[in-house]
Amino acid sequence: MSLQGKVILVTGGTSGIGEGCTRHYASLGAKVVFASIQTERGQALEQELRAEGYEADFVYTDVTQEQSVQALVARALERHGRVDGVHCNAGAWAQGKATDFDDAAWDLIMGVNVKGALWVAKHVIPVMERQGKGVIVLTTSVAAHIGFPQHVVYCASKAALEAIIRCLTTDHAGVVRVVGISPGTIDTPMLAATCAGWDKPKEEVYADVAQRIPVRRLGQPIDIARAAAFLLSDDASYISGTTLVMDGGTMVLPPW
Repeated sequence: MSLQGKVILVTGGTSGIGEGCTRHYASLGAKVVFASIQTERGQALEQELRAEGYEADFVYTDVTQEQSVQALVARALERHGRVDGVHCNAGAWAQGKATDFDDAAWDLIMGVNVKGALWVAKHVIPVMERQGKGVIVLTTSVAAHIGFPQHVVYCASKAALEAIIRCLTTDHAGVVRVVGISPGTIDTPMLAATCAGWDKPKEEVYADVAQRIPVRRLGQPIDIARAAAFLLSDDASYISGTTLVMDGGTMVLPPW
């Protein structure tokens, strides 16, 4: 497996899974263009990776805005002349039941998770079609298949991404491979945010959850990054229209 010399875009590339992927792709020799709304963090990560001898460019991008995504793709083309792969990883999360639902929850979660992926697809697929090939990886979640309590809009957004993967695969068959990667419980700032308001300290919650996962640990961003790198590589050229679940075995557990 190699990403040597490939131009890879990563949205949501400065925190959690996205940061892990940005770092890993760069370490494999990819020319990484990574994006998020975290300007200070993005610039610091760019400097760090360049100091280590990697090719990495940070571009401020709000994936909910078409012009911002269009500028990201244009920047990658200006810098490298092509886009070999894209990892749509930008994500937003918020708790809430249907009875808590409002426009703000919809605009935030669906705007980032779903609209953001569609804006990226709209502007990167024509580039890949001109090249004759390309790969798009979308970060979904086991939330697409599990009814997490008080996560109705978030779960809906991840299920929507699963449908988008299938549609992009059929609409652009023969040129663009589209694959999902579905994390379970991963040790990220977003996971930490879900622990707010619990009676137990985060560390105790994590330890308890880890013992419930069949592999007996939480996932780490590097776990997702390694698998996503494979999906972006030519070694995965026969994989399209499907999703790789990376949950440590959680979804096989019985409900008792």
